[in-house]
Amino acid sequence: MSKDQIVIGVDVGGTNTTIGVVDFNNNMLLENSFLTNPEQGANTFANSLSNHINNAYSKYKNDYSLEGIGIAAPGANYLNGIIESPANLKWGNVKFIELMKNHFHVPMALINDANAAALGELQFGSAKGLSNFIVLTLGTGLGTGIVLDGHLLYGENGYAGELGHAIIEKNGRQCNCGKQGCLETYVSASGIRRTVLNLLSNSNEPSELRHMDFESITGKIIGDLGKKNDPIAVKAFNYTGEILGLALSNLVTFFDPKAIILCGGLVEADELLLNPTFTTFEKYLLNIYKGKVKIIKSVMINGKSAVLGACSFIREHISEGIINVN
Repeated sequence: MSKDQIVIGVDVGGTNTTIGVVDFNNNMLLENSFLTNPEQGANTFANSLSNHINNAYSKYKNDYSLEGIGIAAPGANYLNGIIESPANLKWGNVKFIELMKNHFHVPMALINDANAAALGELQFGSAKGLSNFIVLTLGTGLGTGIVLDGHLLYGENGYAGELGHAIIEKNGRQCNCGKQGCLETYVSASGIRRTVLNLLSNSNEPSELRHMDFESITGKIIGDLGKKNDPIAVKAFNYTGEILGLALSNLVTFFDPKAIILCGGLVEADELLLNPTFTTFEKYLLNIYKGKVKIIKSVMINGKSAVLGACSFIREHISEGIINVN
């Protein structure tokens, strides 16, 4: 008697990596996360990821067969299976599918994390029924997945949507990609920490953040304090939202989407981020687009859209008879 089939989706983040076990009816059977620890290098991470995948699959191997693994990661190129110089992982170029073949002999495919999130939102989340939309992932960095006329935009080299590395300030903040003034150095969990540090350095305003070790401050902590009206936290989100709103108004000019969907840890601050974002967005939006574009917070649990998108991506490769991407 043949077993039912499952696929495993992986979302590699700069801070945490999430694994999901999904059946062919798109039911999430299991989801768990572990620290990425990118400083240990790609080889060590691949070994750790493989162990976590095996542990997850061990709970289902008696009843299900593993048909494939889809991996979403920053800097991932689906054309060649390589993670190429991810800014917040600092691995350089890594033939990641090749590394994972040392551990698994099932179909595998690699996809950019924001593109995976866009696929997840399209099929299971806030973008269901939409043909033109953009997904922004606001985590350690900033990723962008773009869907036009129902199709994911990859571009000539597979890198379309690197909005996080668009320059918004000449000679601005140093980015891990090597450039200065990239959007993600202002709009991301790491970016808002830098904004907090600047605000604390340039004012005497009282704030609980003054009594914390900077290395222990996270985007969630800043968001929680902002919801309690901590003045520095509120100012940090206002500043972040203003920059994000301006960037989104430009995105609309380029791509004419129906909606922009925001997901990732930073978005859990809710109105703290969304209100200044929308106000600035409306201010700078070209008149022909006013009232036509929605900014939506993803309804999916943080990270789930990328995991489901990665699962969808590998299933597509399986159905097309593509065994491995390398």
